[in-house]
Amino acid sequence: MPVEHKTQAATRPPAKNVGFVSLGCPKATVDSEHILTQLRAEGYAISPSYEDADLVVVNTCGFIDDAIEESLQAIDEALHENGKVIVTGCLGAMGDIVQQHFPNVLAVTGPHATHEVMGAIHEHLPPDHDPLIDLVPLQGIRLTPRHYAYLKISEGCNHRCTFCIIPDLRGDLQSRPVADVLNEAERLVAAGVKELLVISQDTSAYGVDQKYKTAFWNGMPVKTRMTELCAALAKLGVWVRLHYVYPYPHVDEVIPLMADGTLLPYLDIPFQHASPRILKAMRRPAASENTLQRIREWRKICPDLTLRSTFIVGFPGETEDDFAQLLDFLEQAELDRVGCFTYSAVEGAKANQLPDHVDEDTKQERLQRFMEKQAAISREKLARKIGSVQRVLVDAVSESGAIARSAADAPDIDGLVYIEQHCELKPGDFVDVHIDATDEHDMWGSIISQC
Repeated sequence: MPVEHKTQAATRPPAKNVGFVSLGCPKATVDSEHILTQLRAEGYAISPSYEDADLVVVNTCGFIDDAIEESLQAIDEALHENGKVIVTGCLGAMGDIVQQHFPNVLAVTGPHATHEVMGAIHEHLPPDHDPLIDLVPLQGIRLTPRHYAYLKISEGCNHRCTFCIIPDLRGDLQSRPVADVLNEAERLVAAGVKELLVISQDTSAYGVDQKYKTAFWNGMPVKTRMTELCAALAKLGVWVRLHYVYPYPHVDEVIPLMADGTLLPYLDIPFQHASPRILKAMRRPAASENTLQRIREWRKICPDLTLRSTFIVGFPGETEDDFAQLLDFLEQAELDRVGCFTYSAVEGAKANQLPDHVDEDTKQERLQRFMEKQAAISREKLARKIGSVQRVLVDAVSESGAIARSAADAPDIDGLVYIEQHCELKPGDFVDVHIDATDEHDMWGSIISQC
């Protein structure tokens, strides 16, 4: 009697699920993306809910008091909903604050700690890896939409601003090898990314720690320096947007690249204040007159340049005269995009020890006056674009139309362009839009052409 042979398909155990909560700035987002990419490479599944997760990773922020509170609430929620939590990020680097609040967390690490986080996950949820399946897409695991991505070029910072504890959390400047940065950018573009947002703690300082050494990318020598990095990124044929740029002298070198269309004409420069006295107390460059002159020169070279900045009001010792200098700077500089915060006494910041702290009511009153001043400037500057044609990148599409961004608008922090849909659009499309109306933040327009 013949023997019946049966072939049974191999069954794989269900993937182990990791939930993930990512808080904080784009640099923390990139840290989260690295961890998520490694998780998928090792066969883990990413759970969208607490209930289905075998454990949860919370990537925290600890920059200001509000961020610390948000992070603590996120950890508390994850513990309540799931019970098994690993904490990483800047809050984890702030002594034992996490352990004091939540002694039951499985592990705590600081920022930029993919290896340590994966070690904790391995300990509490060992992987079941299947080497026959390619689990990692070309661009890695991203938390941003498919058509744009953050490109982190360095970690840490050499500055010692008195209001900031980032160097305590993330250490001194550590620039990534330029070939690694460019190879990552190439992979992202090959995977469909249309906009690269260059981030770090201090983009202008890129390569200082490596003495601007020359490396090779695709057989070509490239210096580990911001200008040369930008020129190389521009060859990839996508939008390249610069964030966190300190106004060092060599920043002048990228303005011609923006003028000829090589880079997006956009600079995110955290000026923080305009009073020389306050800037000195902050340990920031203290020459607003020179800054204004440089802005004028930049705009002569690149009239379409968009300048974004952030400021702090209510810094210890700030007088009404100091604040008046800040408002005067705003009026003269005519910055396009501005954010403002009241001074927050972050634990460990040197500024906390300064005399003459400003009371909360005065801080809020100055914040309101500041934002009213900037709103008027922004409203007037955007109104000048009515009747112009702007190239925009589509972020989202609905039945009522599309939401896009122009070269002047970074995701999540700047304005939007609202389009009444006249043809088929999808996220990641570039279209030319005639600007019909504006307010102090956003623009409304109609499609001219689609690429």
